[in-house]
Amino acid sequence: MKKIIFLALFATVSLVAKINVVTTYAYLGEVVKEIGKDNVKVDVLANPTFDPHFIVPKPSLITKLRRADLLVINGGQLEIGWLPPLLRGAQNRNINIGSKGFLDVSGVINMINKPAVVSRAQGDVHPDGNPHFVLDPHNISVIAKLIAKKLVLLDYANKTAYENNLQSFLQDWESYLKEYDAKMAVCKDKKVVQYHQLFNYFLQRYDYALVGNIEPLPGISPSSKDALKTINLMQEKGVNTILQDVYHEKKTAAFIAEKTGAKVIVLPHDVGSVEGTDTLKSFYNTIEERLCR
Repeated sequence: MKKIIFLALFATVSLVAKINVVTTYAYLGEVVKEIGKDNVKVDVLANPTFDPHFIVPKPSLITKLRRADLLVINGGQLEIGWLPPLLRGAQNRNINIGSKGFLDVSGVINMINKPAVVSRAQGDVHPDGNPHFVLDPHNISVIAKLIAKKLVLLDYANKTAYENNLQSFLQDWESYLKEYDAKMAVCKDKKVVQYHQLFNYFLQRYDYALVGNIEPLPGISPSSKDALKTINLMQEKGVNTILQDVYHEKKTAAFIAEKTGAKVIVLPHDVGSVEGTDTLKSFYNTIEERLCR
C-alpha cells in the first residue's frame, strides 16, 4: 500500500513539474514565459542594465545553469566572453552546446554587418554579424516560433499548450507590430549618430540614416580626436540626434551634443535596461516614444 501511495504521489509531482529554463538575456526570458506560461520556470543570467558583452560570472549564475533543463542564448557570439566559464562551472551536460537542452536563437536571424575580414585591427567585431538583433521587433516572431519548437521537443506531453500559446502570442504580436510600424512611419528626423553599433537592426527596419558611430571601431573608446571627427561629420551631414545606450560612458556624447546642438537620446537595449521597460511591448514602446516624441 505504501508503495502504491508513493508511486501515485510521484506521478502527481511529475505531472506538475516545470521545465527549468535559463536565458542569457531578459528579452529571451520574456518570450519563453509567453510560450511556456505555467509549464516553465525562467531564470535570466544577465543584468539588463549592464553591457551584454561582459557579464560577471557569479557563483549564483552557475547554480542556475546547474539546475537548468534548457538554456536559451542570443548567440552571434554576444555571450562568448562570459558564458563558457559559467557552463564549465555548472557541469550540466544537458545544456552544453549541441545538446538537446541548448538553443541558440541567432540561427533563425538574417544577420547584418558581417565583416569581410575578422581581425583585432577592426575592433571587437563579431564574425557572424551584428548580434543585437533584438532591437528589431519583427525578429521576436521568428524567435518565438523557434522556442516553441524546442519546448515541444523537451516536453511533448504539453505540445498542445505550447502551440496554442504560440498562436495566441503571434496573433497579438502581429497586431502590435502593425500599430508600431505605423507610429514609426511618421517618426521624423531620421539622421542619427550612435555610440556603439547597437541599434543597427532597428535603424534599418525603420529607414533611419546611420551617419556614423562615436566609437572609431566596435569596442574601442573614442579619443578627443575621434569626437572632433564626429562633430565635423554631424555638422556636414546635418545630424541632430545622437543615440546613446545605457552602459557606455556618456561624457563624449554630451560633449558632441554641446558642440553641435544635437540632442542625446538614451535608448534601452534589452527588456529592463531602463525604467518602465519590464515587458517586450514596453521595451519597444519606450524606444518609439523617446525617438519620435
